[in-house]
Amino acid sequence: MPELVFFSGTMDCGKSTLALQIEHNRSARGLQGMIFTRDDRAGEGKLSSRLGLVTDAVEVADGQDLYVHLVDHLSQGRRADYVIADEAQFLAPEQIDQLARVVDDLDLDVYAFGITTDFRSKLFPGSQRLVELADRVEVLQVEALCWCGARATHNARTLGGHMVVEGAQVVVGDVNQPDIGYEVLCRRHHRRRMTAATARASALSPDVLPVETV
Repeated sequence: MPELVFFSGTMDCGKSTLALQIEHNRSARGLQGMIFTRDDRAGEGKLSSRLGLVTDAVEVADGQDLYVHLVDHLSQGRRADYVIADEAQFLAPEQIDQLARVVDDLDLDVYAFGITTDFRSKLFPGSQRLVELADRVEVLQVEALCWCGARATHNARTLGGHMVVEGAQVVVGDVNQPDIGYEVLCRRHHRRRMTAATARASALSPDVLPVETV
């Protein structure tokens, strides 16, 4: 039976790399996929990984009906044997509903990839809807690490190296705002708003008291 599968994890855990691997494996068997993405780091209409791999994709627009897009594609005699949706956290909840309809009505597997929570530890609406609707939710096993070496569980937005907890939910890093970045942290350091940069600054500060060891 076709499935809607949500592959989730923090940044840097290999979501887009896995999406590209699934695309490669299936295309090598003669299958053709429809790839959706939104706000990819490589630019419009691209699915890319931090390892440097990239392929073309359909850039999803606000209000676009993904089910209708697939129906139109198939009605023109073109193939779609499966669907990949990367950066799925940026999709609207109704677009997630449309992906579920693709599975149920068109009998196509849909593989969605995305981070679950934003820099404030709040669920993205698209990710929340995927958790509600997916046949399976797979947490990726490639662990991203906090600067301290612990397992990273939270995504942080940084401005000039300092963690921020206010602002728009969706801001793509490295796009006309070079000071904006993202970093994965463990829960402890996310709560303390301590990034790698601020940790280094604290270690170098003369105001930091030495830890007494007995």
